[in-house]
Amino acid sequence: MASNALVMPDLISQIKPDNIPQHIAIIMDGNGRWAKKRGMPRVVGHHSGVRSVREVTEAAAQAGVRYLTLYAFSTENWNRPPAEVTALMSLLVETIKGEIRDLNRNGVRLMAIGELESLPEATYNTLMEGLESTRDNTRITLVLALNYSSRWELARAARTLAQQAQSGHLNPSDIDEKVFESALATHGIPDPDLLIRTSGEARLSNFLLFQSAYAELYFTHVFWPDFGKNELYEAIINYQQRERRFGKTSEQIKT
Repeated sequence: MASNALVMPDLISQIKPDNIPQHIAIIMDGNGRWAKKRGMPRVVGHHSGVRSVREVTEAAAQAGVRYLTLYAFSTENWNRPPAEVTALMSLLVETIKGEIRDLNRNGVRLMAIGELESLPEATYNTLMEGLESTRDNTRITLVLALNYSSRWELARAARTLAQQAQSGHLNPSDIDEKVFESALATHGIPDPDLLIRTSGEARLSNFLLFQSAYAELYFTHVFWPDFGKNELYEAIINYQQRERRFGKTSEQIKT
């Protein structure tokens, strides 16, 4: 398993320290299929996925990544079997309580985006305690997307700006990309440079649609519980081999 794999020195040596993605976003996919392949309940896959969260967060911090956003629970995930949803919420509480000491020791600041107020009370309260406990840490920021949907976020931003315009605090003609970004849940967080999805699926699934306009996309067939340090470093190396032009030509980038 990736969580037990040794980090290969040749992978680490291939990473260029002057071209580290500032923000990596990950769609953690494949927990259920990982468990099914092993004849185990889906919830076992979610528990195994926690190990990958721990390992990938530490690996990202070691590489110099400043922000790591994990798609932990989408608004659509409420449609899963009730027993699985309950287990996921309990796992979140258990994980946050169990990881707070290590997060603080490793300088990890915890943040969260999404419709957090709609989470179960115990989950919400534990999450808020985690955010408060780690708010002064500066090594890396771990952003959990919980009860998150990009369409929800975009609709909320539009509604917020419309209300500001209606009240006279905002001139509609002043609304540009920066003003719109200020109304997003990710305000203050840089856009992701690299977006990773595990398990072989190749879609964004309603995740950071506005923010990922220029993100480099990386899809891997590895299920999330098997995604560890080596796999993250491979994704970073792949990212560093790409040319990010942002609408310019190759010649303009090289000059």
